[in-house]
Amino acid sequence: MSNIILHKADTRGNANHGWLQSRHTFSFANYYNPERMNFGALRVLNDDSVAAGMGFGTHPHDNMEIISIPLEGDLEHKDSMGNISVIKHGDIQVMSAGTGIFHSEYNKNKDRLVKFLQIWVFPDKKNVTPRYDQITLDLADRHNKLQQILSPDAEDTGVWIHQKAWFHLGKFEKGISTEYKIKAKGNGVYAFVLMGDVTIENIALNSRDGLGIWETDQILITAASDTEILLMEVPMTF
Repeated sequence: MSNIILHKADTRGNANHGWLQSRHTFSFANYYNPERMNFGALRVLNDDSVAAGMGFGTHPHDNMEIISIPLEGDLEHKDSMGNISVIKHGDIQVMSAGTGIFHSEYNKNKDRLVKFLQIWVFPDKKNVTPRYDQITLDLADRHNKLQQILSPDAEDTGVWIHQKAWFHLGKFEKGISTEYKIKAKGNGVYAFVLMGDVTIENIALNSRDGLGIWETDQILITAASDTEILLMEVPMTF
């Protein structure tokens, strides 16, 4: 019998800093909920909107796998490893913070918001050499199917991280169903609805809802409307 936890969109933590609007699925910064610290190795799922020309000044991270998924606009990244880049919708960015890095993130545009997801996953190795990577995906590869965007294997599709985790994005037309099979024993899946309406294991979800499922071998996803969804498979113990 699988275990399930549902996080409706309007129950997330909310931070409004004027230039930054952020919704926190799990405890982060000033939002603290002891029942929402993590889902297995998934520690942070932040849904951020940054005003034109604004952003996060240089700040440190260590011993965390950090994934950014742009949804709208252009996000400029600079870090202490010398990387300067811009990520946009269709790109995936990953940093292994390891022994420590500093970085900044800014909305490169002066006339529109940038919206992105920032996700933190606990690593399976501590104090690794810091690493940065980004890729551009073919959006057609997620039409009515799940497109792998992250794995533990540098030779596999998408970016890779120091953890036995797999992420997929899918964009489905109304009525389309797909099954997702768990890749590693002991892993669970956290589904986050980017837009639209979907049922997972007969539970109805709407835009920005999250659903965690574990102790199961596979999950059934059915689009109740045109929908886009992110699946994050992570170890439940680490």
